[in-house]
Amino acid sequence: MDKNLIQRTLSGLIYVAVIILCTTPLGAQLVNSISPDLVKQQYLFYGLITILLAVGSWECVKIMKFGNGYEKWVVFPLIGFIFYIFSKRYFHHDFFFDFRLSEILALLLILIAAVTLFKYPNELYFDSGKLIFTVIYVALPFCFALGLPKYSTYENTFTLEVLFLFILIWSSDTFAYLVGKFFGKHKMAPKISPKKTWEGYIGGVVLTLIFSFFIEKYQQDLRGNWMVVGFLVAAFAPLGDLVESQLKRNFAVKDSGNIIPGHGGVLDRLDSFLICAPVVYLYFILEKFI
Repeated sequence: MDKNLIQRTLSGLIYVAVIILCTTPLGAQLVNSISPDLVKQQYLFYGLITILLAVGSWECVKIMKFGNGYEKWVVFPLIGFIFYIFSKRYFHHDFFFDFRLSEILALLLILIAAVTLFKYPNELYFDSGKLIFTVIYVALPFCFALGLPKYSTYENTFTLEVLFLFILIWSSDTFAYLVGKFFGKHKMAPKISPKKTWEGYIGGVVLTLIFSFFIEKYQQDLRGNWMVVGFLVAAFAPLGDLVESQLKRNFAVKDSGNIIPGHGGVLDRLDSFLICAPVVYLYFILEKFI
């Protein structure tokens, strides 16, 4: 068997296992079976997001090739400060999904960053542009991801919104790839991602909606309507892939990193999550007003 295939399979299984253990009560149950009351699930999830943010930020800085100006030294403290603000909200249960202007503006900044990448890429050749883009593209999505699950320290509960978000993203990517491979004829964005096809995109939407139906039917404790969440994921997950592909294309980089052998870096694996997490967060805000 191809050694690269074995390596890719093993690292992929480890990646999926880490996501499952850190986004479900299984992680805390496993740790506490070794040493009782050692950790609560919300801390495992927070640790996962913190590590992904740190590695993703480092990868983005490497991709964009910062110069030796002050921006290179400001980017990490700035990301840390923003993450600290959201961390306080996370541990104080302050994600109420109210219509806060500051949150809406922050979410709009992610859209503006994506538009800038495609329409005004020359702005990202300046270190100031690189600084702003890195903070918006990497830091804000992970910060908003902290608000997706609900947990109770007293009742020892942790809800599974993030796990099922990952499952829907994986289903969208997998089925889009398979349908595109066997039936794809019409390229979606040949200059950015030559393998993406409209047939694959439609296949990803259909199969993701099927998964969403069963999540909505059998997971009543989750926020929102998961048929809607599934549609949003199927619609925006490919955009996340295109954004990261365009970023690497602009700076002539093949992979964001090699932390996951055979799969690339954190940004390679979480490109769809970086777009879908804030989109789903925005939906949870709007859902309260519908």
